[in-house]
Amino acid sequence: MTQASGIPGTLVADAPGPAPPLKRQVAAVCVGNALEFYDFVTYAFFAAQIGRSFFPSDTRGASLLASLATFGAGFLTRPLGAWVIGRMGDRVGRKPAMLLSFALIGIATIGLPLTPSYAAIGVLAPILVVGFRLLQGFALGGEVGPSTAFMMEAAPPLRRGLYISLQSMSADAAVLLAGVIGFVLANAMDTAALDQWGWRVALLAGGLIVPFGMLLRRDLGETLHASSGAPDDEPPAGGRSYRQIVALSLAMLAAATTTNYILDYMTTYAGSTLGMPANLALGATAVVGLCGVVCDPISGWMSDRFGRKPVMIAPWIVLLLAIFPCFWLLSHLRTGAALYGASVMLAMASTLSSATVLVTITESLPHRVRSGSLSLIYAIAISIFGGSTQFMVNWLTQLTGSALAPAWYMVVGVAVGLTAIVLMPETAPIKASRARPDTAASRSAMAVQGQAAR
Repeated sequence: MTQASGIPGTLVADAPGPAPPLKRQVAAVCVGNALEFYDFVTYAFFAAQIGRSFFPSDTRGASLLASLATFGAGFLTRPLGAWVIGRMGDRVGRKPAMLLSFALIGIATIGLPLTPSYAAIGVLAPILVVGFRLLQGFALGGEVGPSTAFMMEAAPPLRRGLYISLQSMSADAAVLLAGVIGFVLANAMDTAALDQWGWRVALLAGGLIVPFGMLLRRDLGETLHASSGAPDDEPPAGGRSYRQIVALSLAMLAAATTTNYILDYMTTYAGSTLGMPANLALGATAVVGLCGVVCDPISGWMSDRFGRKPVMIAPWIVLLLAIFPCFWLLSHLRTGAALYGASVMLAMASTLSSATVLVTITESLPHRVRSGSLSLIYAIAISIFGGSTQFMVNWLTQLTGSALAPAWYMVVGVAVGLTAIVLMPETAPIKASRARPDTAASRSAMAVQGQAAR
């Protein structure tokens, strides 16, 4: 498999396209992403209970802030994991890197809920919790690069958007599952039971997937050397340097991260800030996850047909216009209908765009450094904005006393992301080839399109 001039990863006309990945392979790649987001969301909406278990305090709000700060601590080691495991994916192989990252994720995911409370073992409890968050951050930092690079390299060129969007869909499916489990536990248990062991059951449920995920990944092939003859030193499409691509990618991922993490924070926001019942608030997480499961593959499929940029820009314009009305209505009405309506509106607009962001960035990176570069870009964006968003939103809400603080934060993020998307070159094979009809890339894309039509 070789690459055509000007578009990293585009097949030349005389090379046969790869066979579509098997369902088992797709599941093996997506399982790590799913476990990451299941753990993240479960921790986020049980942050108050975790705070009371490990960081007891007589000061109002202090336990929750300490819990959110500990959650954010896991993001500090993501860049290190991206550097170590992501580069391993480029030097040793995508498969061994994915096996290592998933094993470490499993240890951290299971270890935290098995840690005794502060009341049982004292200061050792928060130390262990922080340690598990740091380990998980290291592992997750190296997970996205190798797995997404594998998915792109294994997918047919004209279906990369759809296949890579399955990464996002798996994350939102995990959000949905976490929301359902949290909703059931909140309705089946009283506050004391949730504080003592209910949140532990929710986190341990995610650990059940670890042995099955390891078995699936052991059977994966390897795509690292599939394009060993690719001319990776050619410039990206659109005349952008790789330094510019990295900067725009960071801005896009920062915006997507900020938006997604505020949406996943809706449960904590509804319960802690608006004072809504826990069982009602927990349903918001399931609604956000369901919207993502539906919209992510639609976004990927549309980006294959119409290009990456239109699919990213249009939904985020809608999102930008909808943020303040949704949060204003929710903060004034404080009803289940307002909560779920706002969650659906914001989640659909967000996921229709953000699912394609990862596709665009992956296609813009050269084969020889794709795993490591994507890992670092993703880890830096997630570490800065994922680790701080929920803490900052909670802190700003307490500082200003305004229930609209999350809306202001989200508006700034979306505006930055839209600017970066406009400046980012188009990477969809068909769209890019039409813009440069005399290149080898054009002949490549048209040849592959003809094969697909036949």
